[in-house]
Amino acid sequence: MSILIRICVLLVGVAAFMTVSSKISPQDSTLQGIPGGKTRVIDLSYAINDQLVPWPGDEKYFEAKINATVEKNGYFTRSFWMLEHYGTHLDAPVHFPPGTTTVDQIPANKLFGPAVLLDVRAEAAKDADYRLPVSHIEKWEHAHGRIPPGAIVLLRTGWASRWPNVQKYRNQDQQGKMHFPGYSVEAAKLLIERGVSGLGCDTLSADYGASEDFSVHHLALGAGLYHLENLSDLSAVPEAGAFLVVAPIKLEGGSGGPVRVFALLP
Repeated sequence: MSILIRICVLLVGVAAFMTVSSKISPQDSTLQGIPGGKTRVIDLSYAINDQLVPWPGDEKYFEAKINATVEKNGYFTRSFWMLEHYGTHLDAPVHFPPGTTTVDQIPANKLFGPAVLLDVRAEAAKDADYRLPVSHIEKWEHAHGRIPPGAIVLLRTGWASRWPNVQKYRNQDQQGKMHFPGYSVEAAKLLIERGVSGLGCDTLSADYGASEDFSVHHLALGAGLYHLENLSDLSAVPEAGAFLVVAPIKLEGGSGGPVRVFALLP
């Protein structure tokens, strides 16, 4: 009888171990697979230089200067100047009222999270002023489950294919108004309710280009979210299953700044 009890205890223990292992192994294997190449790391950021697409009206946006050379000094260094909102960058909540959190104050845990990719390329190709509706989010949730708290949402519009052509990327009309897709206020409200950490896009702004009141900025940043703007090609990121690492410059008091965004794919 004692032998049977011991066998039962052993089997229960093995089952419990396998259950726990199955829950933690996917995350562990994703991280452990990075050095050996088993986990794919996708950089969703553009390299910074003076040939990127600035916001209309920004006449000076990036400048780099060589301070020392190997030939003259034995080492190489540069200094640089740039706008906080240029190239692939993060909008901190303080960028628009009523947001108050600066980029250096964003909690570190908010910079990591599962990616939720919303693909609206077909709609954006038909309507440059397209704004993500709630129905598209509901469709994603029907396929993949409810968006979890702490997720980071990426809006794939296909606009990255226009980068870095200023005219095509801004898509301005004769009056100078820009036309590119973005989030709707209703969609932003739902994503705030879901408890996401940030909203990303492959365009100049989370608001659609023709916006005059930047209502999504006021709403989402005011709720403590951050924005990731001018993300590079999102074609390798699946609708669900990727994990994002967001690494902005820790600029004290900053309204935002350049950011590296990585997608991890097991």
